[in-house]
Amino acid sequence: MTESCYAERDGHIYTVTINRPERMNALHPPGNAEMAELFDEFQNDPDLWVAIVTGAGDRAFCAGNDLRYQAEGGDMSGSPATGFGGLTSRWDLDKPVIAAVNGVAMGGGFEIALACDLIIASENARMALPEPKVGLAALAAGVHRLPRQIGLKRAMGMMLTGRHVHAQEGYDLGFVTAVTGEGEAFNEARRWAEMILECSPMSIRATKQASMRGLDQAGVRAAHEGKYEAVKAMAKSEDFIEGPLAFAEKRSPQWKGR
Repeated sequence: MTESCYAERDGHIYTVTINRPERMNALHPPGNAEMAELFDEFQNDPDLWVAIVTGAGDRAFCAGNDLRYQAEGGDMSGSPATGFGGLTSRWDLDKPVIAAVNGVAMGGGFEIALACDLIIASENARMALPEPKVGLAALAAGVHRLPRQIGLKRAMGMMLTGRHVHAQEGYDLGFVTAVTGEGEAFNEARRWAEMILECSPMSIRATKQASMRGLDQAGVRAAHEGKYEAVKAMAKSEDFIEGPLAFAEKRSPQWKGR
């Protein structure tokens, strides 16, 4: 366990918990650096296939940047190159990450969730990019991710007002994957992680890499004709043989992740 967060391994699932409940799990530069180290471990360990990120307690996922730490003159240097929470600028992560959002996800906290592949939100979750209300902007890629995920006009309606959006509206807008009962976000995220583990991790990485990098292209043809290393790795893997073989033998596949 580090000072601001901790990680737990359970088979191929890696859970990262932001552990600053007394600050609504708001993060400061040292906390961001600690988060980056944990996600480095996830990214580099071949036995870890899916990650879940959540916040300690039932009040907050992450309230964003620790403004009190900043106002008190805390050292603001040392933020990691991989961005807020060690995730928002981690452009080369092909493994899936699920956000289990319990309570509030504000500013940078919401940007962490937007950087994840799935957002599972408890019914009491509230999300927003309220930075303009304190003279800032959602520059941990939130201003770019939200319009791409829900469309420009809907995103502008959130970003130019800083208004809070509850879980059900987030689902209706399209940035929340599933809404669950209060206190059940992590359990539901775990269920989704286990569904992902039923698939080949090589196929999952190929799917994520092609989907995310394909969004950088102007059209479907250019995206389709792109060259993706994870797709090549999938085609050369043991899993590429195991999947059809298991289907033919009417048994569950034994994925190797290589």
